[in-house]
Amino acid sequence: MPKPRILIADDEPNIVLSLEFLMERAGYAVEVVDNGEDALRRAAEDPPDLLLLDVMLPRLSGFEVCQRLRALPACRSLPIIMLTAKGRDSEISKGLALGATAYVTKPFSVHDLVAQVKSLLDRSG
Repeated sequence: MPKPRILIADDEPNIVLSLEFLMERAGYAVEVVDNGEDALRRAAEDPPDLLLLDVMLPRLSGFEVCQRLRALPACRSLPIIMLTAKGRDSEISKGLALGATAYVTKPFSVHDLVAQVKSLLDRSG
C-alpha cells in the first residue's frame, strides 16, 4: 500500500525542514512548495492525501489557496490543516469558514500536529 502523501506549503525553511522530517518519520511521503500558486497548482493537478498550508505565503495567501481548492470537486474533501503565527480568533474563523479542516498556530506541538494529521488521514482513508 502506498504511503499517504502530504503536501507542505510553507516558505519558512526551518519550519519546512521540521515538518518534512516529522511527517516522513511518521511514515508519510512528503512534497514541499514554498508559495501559494505552486500549492494551488500541485494540489489541483494531483491532490495529496492531506495539505499542511501556511497562511502567510508569497503569491497567493493560504486563505486564497484554501478557498480555491474547495471550489474544485477533486479537492472538496481534501483535509487541509492551516498553519499560522496569527492565532487570533478572527483568523481562525476565517480559515475554517473558507474550508480549512483544522487550524494550528505556530509554535505548535509537533506531537499534537502529527496526531492530528494521523487522525485526519485515518478518517479520510
